[in-house]
Amino acid sequence: MFHISSPVSPAEMAGLGLDLGGLMKDDSGLKSLLEEEIKDDLDEIVKQGRISASDEASVTSQVTKPRLQNVISTMNLQTELDLKTIALKARNAEYNPKRFSAVVVRIRDPKTTALIFQSGKVVLTGNQNPTLAKTAAKKFVRIIRKVGFQEAKFSQFKVQNIQGTAAVPYKVRLESLHESHYDYSTFEPDIFAGLVYRMVKPKVVLTIFVSGKVVLTGGKTPEDIYQAFELITPVLKEFEKKENGMRK
Repeated sequence: MFHISSPVSPAEMAGLGLDLGGLMKDDSGLKSLLEEEIKDDLDEIVKQGRISASDEASVTSQVTKPRLQNVISTMNLQTELDLKTIALKARNAEYNPKRFSAVVVRIRDPKTTALIFQSGKVVLTGNQNPTLAKTAAKKFVRIIRKVGFQEAKFSQFKVQNIQGTAAVPYKVRLESLHESHYDYSTFEPDIFAGLVYRMVKPKVVLTIFVSGKVVLTGGKTPEDIYQAFELITPVLKEFEKKENGMRK
């Protein structure tokens, strides 16, 4: 079991590659709202990588291929919306215009949170693969139509960010890895326990922990996540931390 001592901090969220500010530039407050809505998901993702001193020996017994954890996607309903009406008529809806310019609606199947804006733009988070994200998006279109906006359309659906986790069966010498791959990595252990590795192709951010756990974010397709881990695996092997203290 892996312990998490505190929720994911803003610095850690930045380290995990969450570049959410540009998703919907014309809607204020989106970045903060998204960070709040996916915070629990990120806590669970990071929990698989960040370990406490008592868990230092907890290393997986084999290479764990990437598992998709969360998909952030967007769509456009192509119509102006009255958010108060949606908040009053839709189930599991929350609306606080003093904080954010969006109504938050949740569904259970598939488990998804939607941030719906007056402009008709929608951000969805909480799905574990693009297929479920698309299914959820269509379900939200039906919900919006049902509460009175019959002109709502399913359009411009796009996956913005796929997040996943993986692991290698050994500890990694993060400081040495950073020194060797300085141009692509950031490592500030006093601020965040993971090394942040920004891969160019595919464009994926990998957060690597000493335990061998890896969090991958920023992929546009599942293949981006799988390929990024395949490329980083030999790099991690090069900086394997030997149990007897000897370096490879």
